[in-house]
Amino acid sequence: MNRVDNIMGDMGKVRALSEVEIPSLEGEVSEEEWKLRVDLAAAYRLVAHYGWDDLIFTHMSVRVPGPEHHFLLNPYNLMFEEVTASSLVKVDLQGNPVEPSPFITNPAGFTIHSAVHMAREDAHAVIHLHTPHGQAVAAHEEGLLPLTQTAMLIRGDLAFHDYEGVATDHEERERIVADLGTRNAMLLRNHGTLAVGESVGEAFIRIYFLERACEAQIYALSAGDKVNNPPQGTPEIAAQQGAQGLKLAAQFLAWPALLRKAYRLDPAFAS
Repeated sequence: MNRVDNIMGDMGKVRALSEVEIPSLEGEVSEEEWKLRVDLAAAYRLVAHYGWDDLIFTHMSVRVPGPEHHFLLNPYNLMFEEVTASSLVKVDLQGNPVEPSPFITNPAGFTIHSAVHMAREDAHAVIHLHTPHGQAVAAHEEGLLPLTQTAMLIRGDLAFHDYEGVATDHEERERIVADLGTRNAMLLRNHGTLAVGESVGEAFIRIYFLERACEAQIYALSAGDKVNNPPQGTPEIAAQQGAQGLKLAAQFLAWPALLRKAYRLDPAFAS
């Protein structure tokens, strides 16, 4: 099938959900997988909380430990505020559900995420968003500018991938991987943002910094053309600090705090 046909995928099998009843998988999967499910479901709820969701159309994934390289992806049928640990769909590298599920997955989500998971052993988690600020900066010729500390902390780890249409062509996976290289964040030109991490928390903190930097850039440029550029050499220093600090913040500080926030917002995500 070509890229246009691929976007339909299994759409002929889709049925609207009048209600969402999801049996709990706690105790049915390994403790390690259950923790990953809880973390990823929390990330979906937090993305919705921060207003970064795009109805049902973006996606986050995490690799399940094991030689099969299975990973968890959101159900295409659910809003992010509805996602729970048990509703996440486990798929293989061909995008096929590993176990029976009442849900379908996003074919474009599979293309982008499987590309990164297949190529990068360290990319256990992948987050992709379509926020207006992220799309605006991705459409800007120079991409992310070193206008704020937030941008400078993430900018040295940023890659770019040119737009090819809705990402349903599996041949695009090689180009996504080649453009990402060893970096951990990406602007998908005219499309959105992407971040990877060794954990869901690490990927979330990276996407948080990238999204906040994009938002600040749009505000700064909309205020006029007299922006203050940082002194020479400081963006490089900040990039080195970000490379060290973001992983530590994710592991020990910010992500544990964000998990507590997710439980305060609605503990049902962990069901």
